[in-house]
Amino acid sequence: IVLIMLALPSLQILYMMDEINEPDLTLKAIGHQWYWTYEYTDFKDLTFDSYMTPTTDLPLGHFRLLEVDHRVIIPMESPIRIIVTANDVLHAWAIPALGVKTDAIPGRLNQTSFITTRPGVFYGQCSEICGANHSYMPIVVESTPLTHFEHWSSL
Repeated sequence: IVLIMLALPSLQILYMMDEINEPDLTLKAIGHQWYWTYEYTDFKDLTFDSYMTPTTDLPLGHFRLLEVDHRVIIPMESPIRIIVTANDVLHAWAIPALGVKTDAIPGRLNQTSFITTRPGVFYGQCSEICGANHSYMPIVVESTPLTHFEHWSSL
């Protein structure tokens, strides 16, 4: 009886923590070997692949093995829902500075949410051992003011 009295409220709290109410933006991340595909589901035809920038093409001052050719741009101070899946093997979409880590599993959609409170660039990587080159799947999220995001999304 004691275990049931502890379990029922705990299950309700777990469900409520995972529920996302009215996000301002939904982003879908699809893991491939060895890159990510991003889809902004609230916009028509806003999809791109994000590959790691080779060291030979890296601009001065950027991080080696962490920079990508296409960054994910999000508006700051807006609830963001991210839906994560994979196309081939297990991956994990992880950005430690935002407190986000979600497994990407083929055939399954996992979701989480986050809010950035300041503009900036946040770096992450695939944190699942998905093969020999899993460390070459960086993730870069750039948080910008809403006006900059609107201008970027209309291009």
